[in-house]
Amino acid sequence: MTDPAPSLSLRPIGVVRTEQRLHHEAPRQSGLGRGATGVIEIRQGLQNGLADLSGFSHLWVLFWCHLARGTKLQVMPPRDTRKRGVFATRAPQRPNPLGLSCVRLLGIDKRVLAIADHDLLDGTPVLDLKPYLPYCDSVPAATIGYVADLPNDVGDHRSWWEQKGLAPPRIYRTRRPPTE
Repeated sequence: MTDPAPSLSLRPIGVVRTEQRLHHEAPRQSGLGRGATGVIEIRQGLQNGLADLSGFSHLWVLFWCHLARGTKLQVMPPRDTRKRGVFATRAPQRPNPLGLSCVRLLGIDKRVLAIADHDLLDGTPVLDLKPYLPYCDSVPAATIGYVADLPNDVGDHRSWWEQKGLAPPRIYRTRRPPTE
């Protein structure tokens, strides 16, 4: 099979600003991020694209996982004890480190969108925004594969350095651990 798109060019439409700077400070999914607030600063010249967005309570944010470390085709999800294919997970370490989060829209002031209930990190490049539409975005009868068998009472993140018997990276040693 030939490569259908040998090159792509993407330019972020904005950037996230939030207190969550490291992945251990953010919940593992936006739906678990109740209360986390921040803003999305939209690039100058794109503000007209925000017209009519203020009437929506939630948005899909498509973003680049700018802090992802490499590509792995097998990863171990935080609540699991075995590796899974990356396409059966939401891990950021993937061939194209794209992320998708549903966030609550609190308000819009010119080119700044106030958001809440998110899992985004400070400096995250935003590639696109789309309104969340319950009539077509919610699938109540959806099945969730192996995830249905995972425990719910496990932490949001796995500390890879602990599994390897290493000291945490310097940046984690200088920051306060997240509260559970």
